Amino acid sequence: MIKILDARKKQMYEKGKGDFDLACEKTSLAGSVSQRACVFCGSRVVLYPVADALHLIHGPVGCAAYTWDIRGSLSSGPELHRLSFSTDLREQEVIYGGEKKLYAALTELIAAYKPKAAFVYATCIIGLIGDDVQAVCAKVQTESGIPVIPVHSEGFRGSKKDGYKAACEALFRLIGKDEITPVPKQSINILGDFNLAGETWIIKEYYRQMGVEVVSCITGDGRVDEISRSHHASLNVVQCSGSMTHLAKMMEDTYGIPFKRVSYFGIEDTADALYTVARYFDDPLLLRNTEELVRTEVDRIYPEVQRYRTFLENKKAAIYVGGAFKAFSLVKALRHLGIQTAIVGSQTGNREDYEYLKEICDEGTIIVDDTNPLELSKFMLEKDVDLLIGGVKERPIAYKLGVAFCDHNHERKLALAGFEGMLNFCQEVYSSIMSPVWQFSPARINSNLHSKWHRGSKDEAPEAYNQYVEDHPQAGTRDAANEGDMMNANWNKHIIDKEIEGERNERNNKTAVC
Repeated sequence: MIKILDARKKQMYEKGKGDFDLACEKTSLAGSVSQRACVFCGSRVVLYPVADALHLIHGPVGCAAYTWDIRGSLSSGPELHRLSFSTDLREQEVIYGGEKKLYAALTELIAAYKPKAAFVYATCIIGLIGDDVQAVCAKVQTESGIPVIPVHSEGFRGSKKDGYKAACEALFRLIGKDEITPVPKQSINILGDFNLAGETWIIKEYYRQMGVEVVSCITGDGRVDEISRSHHASLNVVQCSGSMTHLAKMMEDTYGIPFKRVSYFGIEDTADALYTVARYFDDPLLLRNTEELVRTEVDRIYPEVQRYRTFLENKKAAIYVGGAFKAFSLVKALRHLGIQTAIVGSQTGNREDYEYLKEICDEGTIIVDDTNPLELSKFMLEKDVDLLIGGVKERPIAYKLGVAFCDHNHERKLALAGFEGMLNFCQEVYSSIMSPVWQFSPARINSNLHSKWHRGSKDEAPEAYNQYVEDHPQAGTRDAANEGDMMNANWNKHIIDKEIEGERNERNNKTAVC
């Protein structure tokens, strides 16, 4: 039996059992093996998609390797962001300091690649040895004439969420540099979309059809020049609220730009995001364009969604993602497919986020904050889920338990945003859940075996059992086996083999139909 650490129990809640008092926004419990990443990783994943900037990691080479090409962020132009540069600090620099090496690396790289800006990431070791990264960046900026921005992302300063804040503060130093380029009144910035598998392009096309200009996308398919004039936009729409709300608030305080939290995952939330922008500008033509766009897209994809629902109705899913806002959309999207959310959680959610999750989830749903692999495995087994939606760290958990998996994190290569993304999501969920491979999973076979034995297979089919023992005397009897041996008894395996054969035929027939 998997036990929950006492200090973790307040960070989980089952809807319908007691008062809601979920603890969150806490540092991870030592020894709990949190799925959260470090401060450096948080800042790196946010800034990485700025495609025409130089990204230099000041620290050991392992930090650069860990975050090399970490997002599936595409670029419509330069791809300098996909190169990983490191000062590769060794023992000598740890003892005598790495400022000279940092200066040499920056000047060499800027001369070779001609970037529009440079981000310099401070890692844990820099915080320990005390290199003056700020001074080196200021010197190189004066000499090169481009912004050279230190990112204070020493890993031990907190968690991934603190890395988001460090990235926002670095980006804010680029904003406001361009006062010349004209920007129309009906214009927005998209904050917190990272162009995974081209999702930014899908969203920007929606706004183009509506009649809204996107000044900058921070940071998917991002450009330094676009970010520098983003302060002229009339509205900020924040997709990944966990990573970009801090920047949106800074822009609101400094430049008076309001912001709206939106999501482009699922039918409901994509439509609501577009209508939110249209209503903000209060333009009848813009609103009509939006209505026509939403109607056309929904009419196109909804019959397909319903077709997938016929195969996925009454399945159960677990969701564990970085930001809670994404979890909201996934719960709604799964409901369109008839899939119940049995478990849902996030790494960075706040109390308001979890209260909303409680409202939209069904009775019995387990809500967790900053969970770990053991807890997640325990709840998945208890709820007998058919699907886990998460990121690269959650994938092995699903596969070990014989559960279908859908990657909804920043490493993915499939666009899941927008109306087209909803179709891709349906296909991904269907293909994974209905795959015949799960019948060969040892975890699933043992689970079915255990279930069959405790239902009393011998008692349910005594004639078949007696015939089997007569034909296979080496199989032994149920009464002669102890509890552990029962799990591997040949009679039970014989029953399960028959059951698997029937399930395989049923799944193959469904696969052929779809």
